[in-house]
Amino acid sequence: MQDPLRIHIEKVVPVSDEEFIIISSYFTRKKYKKYQFLIQEGESVSCNYFVLKGLLKLVYTDDTDKSHIVGFAMEDWWESDFKAFYTGSRATMSLECVEDTEVLCLTLEGYKKLCREIPKMEHFFLEKAYFGFISAQQRILSMMTSSTKERYDQLLKQYPALVQRVPKSLLAAYLGVSRETLSRFSL
Repeated sequence: MQDPLRIHIEKVVPVSDEEFIIISSYFTRKKYKKYQFLIQEGESVSCNYFVLKGLLKLVYTDDTDKSHIVGFAMEDWWESDFKAFYTGSRATMSLECVEDTEVLCLTLEGYKKLCREIPKMEHFFLEKAYFGFISAQQRILSMMTSSTKERYDQLLKQYPALVQRVPKSLLAAYLGVSRETLSRFSL
């Protein structure tokens, strides 16, 4: 069976067996239990996480202690508090397991060394960043211009497997609506 990280990378750039041995040496495998935090607000962020198995939620808590779900990450997705990770600042968001989760961790130092050692990895990460930016812009536009029902339908169409795994209360928080409102759409 081929390595999930290699499959993921080769969707963007081809890598030889020798290159993949080097690439994989920069990652550390970690397992977390449901409800366990990978990142907590206020802490330093040491890793960018590639999800091998499980489901994560990225949460921002505002000044009134209201939690806002910024995003989810399941298998084959990357997640972190990227601002804190890349700038060395403290986390403004928390990353928590919705399910038992297994990830590959890449430190910032490892990321920089990996990109120097295998330059095509810089292209890989740039492509991943582009698609992340596009997704974030689409979500912002959707929040500004679409009805709650339209946002829910877009989520169902774009990520049907995610919608099946995420509890309704979390989906409602992600969409910015009450659980009751979401229930009317998902009957």
